Amino acid sequence: MQVFITGGSGYIGRSTIQALIRHGDEVTALARSEHSARTLTDLGATPVAGALGDTDVLREAARRADGVIHLGVDYAGGTAEADRAAAQALQEGAGSGPYVHTGGVWVYGDTDGVVGEDAPHSPPRITAWRLENEKEVLARAATGGLPVVVMPGLVYGHSGGLTQAYFVEPGRAAGAVPCIGDGSNHWALVHVDDLAELYVLALNAPAGSVYAGVGGENLPLADITRALSHAAGCPGKIESVTLEEAVRRMGPLAEAFALDQQLSGARARRELGWKPTRLDALADLAQG
Repeated sequence: MQVFITGGSGYIGRSTIQALIRHGDEVTALARSEHSARTLTDLGATPVAGALGDTDVLREAARRADGVIHLGVDYAGGTAEADRAAAQALQEGAGSGPYVHTGGVWVYGDTDGVVGEDAPHSPPRITAWRLENEKEVLARAATGGLPVVVMPGLVYGHSGGLTQAYFVEPGRAAGAVPCIGDGSNHWALVHVDDLAELYVLALNAPAGSVYAGVGGENLPLADITRALSHAAGCPGKIESVTLEEAVRRMGPLAEAFALDQQLSGARARRELGWKPTRLDALADLAQG
């Protein structure tokens, strides 16, 4: 299969390209800069010059592919509108071929224990825009499209992702890793390599499917920040901060970090045969 991917040079995208190639797929990937193009080439993908706003480029690249994975996000401004336009162009190009769209479990807000994909939505402001976009994406299943939505949990691994940027690096600079509140809230975690395997499997999922990309480890933030303190070089040094202070430092993303979420990835295991293998998140996080 030839797969076109957006966001391929990013954190999740790099692992996803490697997974696709391991499965024997050929990959073309959007490249917004020469640096991105070099990264993609080094990974074994063929770069397609363009940005998420270049809908004609997206449409044509998707038309030439057998399947599409949309990972890219434009945070420069008008995120919701940019994502909606990109998704529309990619789905138009993909036609009746598989189209895998990226969501996120934060749209569920605080969960009452462990929940699945059918739980009610209560998103924090930073991710509320996703709901309408995902609704439009999935609606194409009724007109012959093959849309699938993958909703990653908090992604970690290979010293990257949000934990590195918002906890490890500030902790290294300050000598203590921040912990929002008392740390009793849970994060639904997934290793980036396991998530990449889910994206590959999702290319063969039934139209209209939604999968929570979570590895099954729903850990308290207090335990996570203790592990991250080792990666930051300040073992056991934790700074408790209020949500208000966290928002001041991190922006509205702090509201998502403060959610109490426990989710199951049982649907993807049952329907797609997904088998996460990285199931010691605290050890991985402590290594950085």
